[in-house]
Amino acid sequence: MNAARDLKLDNVHAFYGKSHVLHGVTMQVKAGEIVCLLGRNGSGRSTTVKTIMGQVDGQGSITFGEQQLLGRKAYEIAHLGLGYVPENRDIFPQLTVQQNLLLGQKSGAKNPRWSFDDMYELFPRLKERQHVEAGVLSGGEQQMLTLCRTLMGDPDLIMIDEPTEGLAPKIVELVAGYLTRLKQRGIAVLLVEQKLAIALEISERCYVMGHGRIVFEGTPADLRANSYIRKEWLEV
Repeated sequence: MNAARDLKLDNVHAFYGKSHVLHGVTMQVKAGEIVCLLGRNGSGRSTTVKTIMGQVDGQGSITFGEQQLLGRKAYEIAHLGLGYVPENRDIFPQLTVQQNLLLGQKSGAKNPRWSFDDMYELFPRLKERQHVEAGVLSGGEQQMLTLCRTLMGDPDLIMIDEPTEGLAPKIVELVAGYLTRLKQRGIAVLLVEQKLAIALEISERCYVMGHGRIVFEGTPADLRANSYIRKEWLEV
């Protein structure tokens, strides 16, 4: 993986009907990097990720490597190497854990970085429940499954929306360790979070959104030192 696989947004605007939601968003996730996108509810974080994935129409420029993403369908964007884990844990409840993982595999992929054994090593609980219907899993287990199913598509960059929402502290730490392991395998991560501590712990750079705009860009140390940004745009 090299810099040609960077994700770049340049002056991106997005709309829901007549509502102007994103206002000139410019940001970057470099290959193999963990970047967090922070902000309060309604700040535009999820809309940013959905626009990258082609689920919301956008204007401006969004490139992944040399490929322009705006105007493409979501499945086309996925085949270019982007993975998306939505906030709602979009599993198939009547299928087993293993069947859900199988659906995540990208057909025709050569030498994928991830296998069933990798998933079960990361989350042994999923191995224990591999033949159980996904709909009866706990919230934490469903989050594990959603993350793993996306990885089975062998993305170069994975975007994860609120992965720790509603999870017990021990599971939150497990997810944080999991994301760090993704970086070790050369996968870039765009982490959409509200939990400041966990985001700053594992990220190399941070963006903060407010009212559909980027209001801060810097390192975790920069954000910790900026009490105004934390109070005005993050703390509730």
